[in-house]
Amino acid sequence: MKKLAVLGMGVCVALAFSSCKSNESAYKKAYENAKKQELAEAPQPTETATVEESPVVSAPVEAPKVVESTQVGVRQEKVTVVSGTGLKDYNVVAGSFSVKANAENLKAFLDKEGYSASVAFNADNSMYRVIVATYHDRDSAAAARDAFKAKYPNRNDFQGAWLLYRIN
Repeated sequence: MKKLAVLGMGVCVALAFSSCKSNESAYKKAYENAKKQELAEAPQPTETATVEESPVVSAPVEAPKVVESTQVGVRQEKVTVVSGTGLKDYNVVAGSFSVKANAENLKAFLDKEGYSASVAFNADNSMYRVIVATYHDRDSAAAARDAFKAKYPNRNDFQGAWLLYRIN
């Protein structure tokens, strides 16, 4: 009788494990989407100067912390304001979060720092964007982004600030 009970429990456990579906495909899809987005945002290669016929010695090159605004593209998204003031065409995004509470916490920090931050929601990506400044023209927004990065040189999360063009 004990052998039959143990055998029955073993069959139940085997069925339980074999009937579970793996979420690997969802994780794989999210990873692939993130990679596509990362590749789309990669900076364009800059022109290199030609060197005359002489031996070339290579040395490590550090990328500049602040990139000129003409080299950086603008991401276009349809967003709606969740909290804060209204948005203009070009916006400086200080952070992106999938959880609204995290976005609100960053907004509160930036408000204490003297900014008039807003939180906008992108329904397509299900992401909350924390916007630190908003402008009608790209050059002003790029200058504000660069100034924001320069104000917080030790905060790596703020060094990833980017420009968002709001689609209506």
